[in-house]
Amino acid sequence: MHRHLSFFPRLQKLGIVCSLFLAPLCSQLFAQRLSQNVVPEHYVLTLTPDLVAAKFTGSETIDVKLAAPANVITLNAAEILFNTVTATIADKDYPAQVSLDADKEQATFTFAQALPAGNVKLKIAYSGILNGELRGFYLSKTARRNYAVTQFEPTDARRAFPSFDEPAMKATFDITVVADKNDTVISNTNVIADTPVSPAKHAVHFETTPRMSTYLVAFLVGDFACTSGEADGVPIRSCATPDKVEEGRYALSAAEFVLHYYDTYFGIKYPVPKLDMIALPDFEAGAMENFGAITYRETDLLIDEKTASEAARENVAEVVAHEMAHQWFGDMVTMDWWDNIWLNEGFATWMERKPVNAWKPEWKVPESVAQSLTSVLNLDSGKATRTIRAEANTPDQINEMFDGITYEKAGAVLDMVENYVGEETFRKGVHDYLAAHIYGNATAEDFWNTQTSVSHKPVDKIMISFVTQAGAPLLTFDRANNGRVSITQERFFLDPKDNTGGDQSWTLPVCFKAPSGSSDNAHCEILQSAQQQLPIPSAPFFYGDSGATGYYRAAYDPADYKRILANIETGLKPTERITFVGGQFALTRAGQSSIGDYLNLAAALKDDQTPTVLDTVQEALNTTRSEIAASPRDITALDAWIRRTYGASYAKLGAPSKGDPLEKRELRATLMSILGNANDPAAVEQAKAITQQRLANIESVDPTISGTALYIAARHGDSALFDQLLNSFETVNDPVQRESALHALSIFRDPALEKRMLDYATSGKVRNQDAATVFALGLRDASTRDVTWQYVQDNWARVKAQMTTASGGYLVGATGSFCSADKQEEVARFFAAHKLPATETALVRAQQNISACADLRAEQGPRLDQWIAAQPSLGATQSAVGGR
Repeated sequence: MHRHLSFFPRLQKLGIVCSLFLAPLCSQLFAQRLSQNVVPEHYVLTLTPDLVAAKFTGSETIDVKLAAPANVITLNAAEILFNTVTATIADKDYPAQVSLDADKEQATFTFAQALPAGNVKLKIAYSGILNGELRGFYLSKTARRNYAVTQFEPTDARRAFPSFDEPAMKATFDITVVADKNDTVISNTNVIADTPVSPAKHAVHFETTPRMSTYLVAFLVGDFACTSGEADGVPIRSCATPDKVEEGRYALSAAEFVLHYYDTYFGIKYPVPKLDMIALPDFEAGAMENFGAITYRETDLLIDEKTASEAARENVAEVVAHEMAHQWFGDMVTMDWWDNIWLNEGFATWMERKPVNAWKPEWKVPESVAQSLTSVLNLDSGKATRTIRAEANTPDQINEMFDGITYEKAGAVLDMVENYVGEETFRKGVHDYLAAHIYGNATAEDFWNTQTSVSHKPVDKIMISFVTQAGAPLLTFDRANNGRVSITQERFFLDPKDNTGGDQSWTLPVCFKAPSGSSDNAHCEILQSAQQQLPIPSAPFFYGDSGATGYYRAAYDPADYKRILANIETGLKPTERITFVGGQFALTRAGQSSIGDYLNLAAALKDDQTPTVLDTVQEALNTTRSEIAASPRDITALDAWIRRTYGASYAKLGAPSKGDPLEKRELRATLMSILGNANDPAAVEQAKAITQQRLANIESVDPTISGTALYIAARHGDSALFDQLLNSFETVNDPVQRESALHALSIFRDPALEKRMLDYATSGKVRNQDAATVFALGLRDASTRDVTWQYVQDNWARVKAQMTTASGGYLVGATGSFCSADKQEEVARFFAAHKLPATETALVRAQQNISACADLRAEQGPRLDQWIAAQPSLGATQSAVGGR
C-alpha cells in the first residue's frame, strides 16, 4: 500500500513545511489472533451489492482443514449480519450458533458436537453495509453515481466477508459479483463467465486466484472505463470513471515499462494473467497492491499530459512502480505477520525508484532518494521513534505501522545494504528469496539470511542491527590521517535533552570517498563497535559517506570539515551534497553546531545548479524561520538576508520558458519558492501574475513553476483569488489541478478566508480523503496555526466527522508544529479528551516535536541574533529580484 504522503514532499519543495507522523505502536495482548487449529484453503464468494441502499448480501463457502477436533471455529467479521452458518463434512450438515465479539472483530461458530479433524466446508449466508469509511466494502461517490469498491489492507476484508483475515492464512478465491447489467465488475483475475440473472442484473464470475492473503482480495463495481496495453504478453488496463479514462494513459505507459523491468530484475514472470489499475473517486490511501487489481487515489494514477508537471508525472510513475513491486514482494511472497510489514513496504519504497530512474533518468531520482534519507533520519532521531519491526496485534496497532519508519527507514536501510554488497549480488539475493517462498509467507530472517548466503557478507548482522534497534547512529570521525580514521558511534537525537546516555551501537557499512573513478562501494568497511579504527583510501579530502546511502549522521573534525567545504561543489556528487547539507542542519538542531555556521554554508551553496540541493537548503531555511527566529524582527532580518543571498542567482535564470531544460526550470521554481517565502515583493508579484495566467489558460504556463507560483500567490492572496481557486476546485475535472487548488485554498493567511476554508472543509463539499489535509496545512503554517487550532477545538464534532482511519494521524501529527510549553499542554489535554483511533503515538511524536522546537529556539535563537547582528546592512528590505 502506498500511503497518501506524496503531496507533502511536493509542498515542501514549495516552501510549505509539512511532516506527517502516522504513529507506531504500543504493546497489548495477542487477544485478536486466530487459532492455528483451523486453516483456510479455498473461498467461494458471491456478493450482491445494492449501490442505492448502500448494503450488500453475500454467500460463501470456505474449505478449511481442522488440525484437531473442535466444536468451535473463530474467524474475523466486522459489521456483518449472519443469516445461517453450516459446517458440511461428507455431505452431512452441522448447523452453528454464532456469537460476535465486536471489540475483537471476531465471530465464533459453536457446534452441538465436535467436528472431526480434517476437511470441513463452512457455508455462510450473511449481509453487510457499504460503508462511508473508505475501508472494507464501501461506497465511492461522484456527483453522477455511486460505486462499490474495496480497501482491505490491513484488517478490513472482514467487513466484506467473514474470513481468516491474517496474512499467513493464505487461500485461493473464486469470486462472483452480481451487479446491475450496465455495470463493469473488476476483481483480481480474468472474467471467465458473465451471465444475465434477471432483466436488470448480471453475474460476473472470475478465474480462481493464486494462493494469497485476504487483504489482497478486491472487487469493484461501477461504470468503469479502461484503456488497454500490454507488456511481456500480460494485458494491462488503466481504468477510471468514464470522464477521466483518457487521463490514465500515462500511467499505462509507465506500467508497461515497469512490468518488463520487474520481469527481468526478479527473474520471475509477473504472477497473474492480467494487471488492472483502477482510479477511485474516494480512496484513503495513495494506492493498494491488490493482486492483479491495483486501486489508486485519482491523483496517483490520472494526469492531464498537456498540463501536468514533471513532479506529477514522477509521482504517478513511482506509485505505479511501488504497487507493481508488491505483486512479487508482498503479494506473491507475503510477510508472516504485520510486525514485518516493513518487509513489504520498505522493499517497495526502495524498489520503486529503480524502474522509474531507468525509464526517466532526467528526473534524477537518486537525488530525491537522498533527500528522503535526510528526512527519515530526522524522523528517526526523536525519542518517540520505534524499531522497524515492532509489536502489532490489534487493528489500531497495525494501522499505526504504516508510517515513515516502515516505508522510508526500511527502504533506506535496504539501499545502504545494496550499495555495500553490490547491485547484482543484492538482486540475486532478492530472486533467491522470492523463489524459495513463492506463493507463501516469509519472515525478515528469511530475507536477510538469503542475502547473507548470496553475498558472503554480514548482511544479517547489519539488518538485525537496524531492524531491532530504534533510532539513528551519529558517527564522529576523528582527524583522518596515515590511512586510518577513528570513529565513535552513538545514538543521535535532534533534541539533545533526549540523550540520556546509555549504550547503543550498530553494525553498519561505512563507505569512504575515494579518488575519482572509484565506485561508491569500492572502499566500504564494517563498523561494529562503539569505537573503532578503520582504514581509508588515499583521496584529495576525507568524506565518510560515499554514495550518500549511509543510514547515519556524520560529524567531522574541523580540518576535515573545512576540506569538505572547499571541495563541496567539485568533489561531492549532488546526492552527497544533499545528505551533507541535511546532516549539517541536523547537527545544528542537536546543538552541535551554530545556526550561523549553517547559514554560512547555505550562502556558499547559493549558486548550486542542482535544484534538490537548494531545496534541501530551503527546508532548513524554513525551519530556521519558523522555529529558531524568536521575534518578528529576526524574521524580517532573516528574510532580508535570504533575498540578498539568493536574489542574484534567481535573476540570472531569466524569465520562465517552456523551452528551458528541465533542471533549469526546476532550479527557477526552487529559487522562486525561497524568495517568495522570504516575502520578496517582485517574486510575490511574479507569482501572482503566473497564477492569473494559469487560471486563464493553464496550458500557457510552464507547469514546473506554476505550482510554486500558485502557493506563493495564495499565501499573499485576497478574497478575489480565493473565489477564483474555489471555483477551480469545484469545476475543474483534472484531479491533480483540483488537489492543487484545494491545497492553495488551505494556506491563505487572511483569518477570514482561513475560517471560510475550514467551514468549507467540514461542509461535506470536500471528500473525507482530503479534508484532513486542509487542517494539517493550516496547523503547519505559523500564520494560520492559531486560527486553525481554535477552529478544531470549537468545531470538533464537524472536524472529527471528516477523519478516516489514516487521516486522524495527519491532524494529530500536525499539532507538533507548535513551539511552546503552553501549547504542548493544551494539545495534550485536548486529545486526551477527544481521541481518534490509531493516533496514540502520533500524539506522542507531536508532543515531542513541540518540546524539541522550544528547546531549539532556546538554544539557537540567541545564536541567530548574534549572527544577524554581525551581518552588514541586513536591515535592507528591497527586492533582490527587482534590483536594488
